Amino acid sequence: MAFSFNFDIPLQTDETNDKENKEDKAKEVNLNCSEVNAVVSNKIKDAVEHLPLLDPLSQIENWVPETITIGALPPLLCLNESVFEKTAPEREDSEEILAKTLTQNSDLISGIYEGGFKIWECTYDLLEYIDKEGETFAGKRVLDLGCGAGLLGILALKKGASKVDFQDYNSTVIEQLTVPNVFLNCEDDDENKEKNSSPPCKRKALNATEKLLDRCGFFSGDWNSFLTLMHNKTPSPKFDIIFTSETIYNTDYYSSLHNVFCDLLDENGMVYLATKSHYFGVGGGLHLFEKFVEQNNVFQIRYLKDVEQGLKRHVVSLTFKK
Repeated sequence: MAFSFNFDIPLQTDETNDKENKEDKAKEVNLNCSEVNAVVSNKIKDAVEHLPLLDPLSQIENWVPETITIGALPPLLCLNESVFEKTAPEREDSEEILAKTLTQNSDLISGIYEGGFKIWECTYDLLEYIDKEGETFAGKRVLDLGCGAGLLGILALKKGASKVDFQDYNSTVIEQLTVPNVFLNCEDDDENKEKNSSPPCKRKALNATEKLLDRCGFFSGDWNSFLTLMHNKTPSPKFDIIFTSETIYNTDYYSSLHNVFCDLLDENGMVYLATKSHYFGVGGGLHLFEKFVEQNNVFQIRYLKDVEQGLKRHVVSLTFKK
């Protein structure tokens, strides 16, 4: 799969001068849990809960699946990235982000499109870590935060998670990529069960879809509004595991991300964060985020995996301090 890490994104004219001050800004911020009025990007996108069609794959034309295989993990199916890009002009896109990414030749437009159509390499790092260490998901509630293609949450579903919620900044990503990928994988699981059943029975698509929807939630919007939406649920959910990959590239988002961890992680839960050491052209990275977390004094960070080749990458965990 091809990767494009284009962080030379169109920004406001004073961004260049502000970039040198980002580290100082991160050090100065000291926020407690639930401070949802924290300073974040000026671009606010209200959270929306998406209710998928019963057969979302039937609504997408010219899709081609590909299989991702990592170690002993179950195969993960996803829409082919190259085909998806080539057919972008044909897709429904109320946010108009598909056209913007093509015309601006950018994988990230801050506050407009946050890179959800790419499967970034740190996601593979985290999948490889899970394969090696054997994380269990049976009966757990999982949040795939900044999910994009949804591979981490899909793995949790395949491995027996009781409920998986998928969240991405862009509604188009959820509708055109995440939801189809989830159904693509679960349809594959249903077909395999049918082949192994004796005598073979005809799959009841409606029942299978309803069972899947009982185990999934799909959300778009910025993290502050997403957190408010989750607080308004009765009861407000708590997650045993929160996955998030390549989401700390912008220091402006640290407070809202930290608030989500604080308020939605179960007291005995764990955040798995996969990230680069530094994101050139944007300013964030693990070391700045680690300082931010240490200053807030809520979570303990533990390094789980380091990747040295190319841009340095890491997998870390966050758990509540006891």
